[in-house]
Amino acid sequence: MYVFIYKSRQWITKIGLAVLLLSFGSNAAYAQINVFACEPEWAALAQQLGGKAVKVFSATTNQQDPHHIQARPSLIAKVRRADLLVCTGAELEVGWLPLLLRKSGNGNIQSGQVGHFMAADQVALLEKPTVLDRSLGDIHASGNPHIHYDPHRIQQIANALSLRLANVDPANRVLYQKNGQHFTQQWQQAIKKWQQTAQALQGKRIVVSHNSWVYLEQWLGLKKIATLEPKPGIPASSTHLSKLLTQLKQNPAEMILSATYQNQKPAHWLSKKTSIPVINLSFSPAKNETLMVWFGQIVDQLIRVHP
Repeated sequence: MYVFIYKSRQWITKIGLAVLLLSFGSNAAYAQINVFACEPEWAALAQQLGGKAVKVFSATTNQQDPHHIQARPSLIAKVRRADLLVCTGAELEVGWLPLLLRKSGNGNIQSGQVGHFMAADQVALLEKPTVLDRSLGDIHASGNPHIHYDPHRIQQIANALSLRLANVDPANRVLYQKNGQHFTQQWQQAIKKWQQTAQALQGKRIVVSHNSWVYLEQWLGLKKIATLEPKPGIPASSTHLSKLLTQLKQNPAEMILSATYQNQKPAHWLSKKTSIPVINLSFSPAKNETLMVWFGQIVDQLIRVHP
């Protein structure tokens, strides 16, 4: 009797050990890596490409100006635990990201490391200045960093980010490849649909609150004729707005584009004086909103004004 019980316990122990090993193997294949995204657009993209293999945190929301963020302790803690950093680059986060990286002590996500991914490095930038002079306002030496308003550049960034995820987390390489292919298929179909829908926008004249929309302008064929800011990053003054009012009476625009996080008073003052409609666009996806849904809403808002 004793021998039977002893052997039974050995058998149960071996079964339990085998199940435990299988469980560890399974968890290793789907163990999540921590992704720290500077902006919601890259959080949304990383989540779609990474799926269950990633845990994504966004340092900002679509109601914040990504130029001006505080490097608070909670963000430092998140960066410290990150396996992959995904940001825009091109000096967009120059006022806060370098401090986060310094304070984090995380060597895996520093510049030059595999865990350091800058979206702007993956595409060609527009509006690279020929002269660097701070008296001209808040200009970016590398070019305009607001690249997420061009779906073709988003595709280039997605291709590069899918590869980077696989380099950071080789165990889930097949998953990242599969998700990347699925994203590309859906994204290319969506681009065709958006471009067909937005044909009526070709050549439409716009006023912008800040020079944030250059990639959207190029993609949809919009024509910028004025900016509410006298210089990049300099708030609109009454003197500048008065000059714009005179200009627009002689040379009218068809819409004023403004990000929802920006001061709306100058845009609405000008709209009241000229009857030009203001289009308040969400500058980035909302929390848990996909890039596909967000981009579709942007196109829909513009078309509603000029169907």
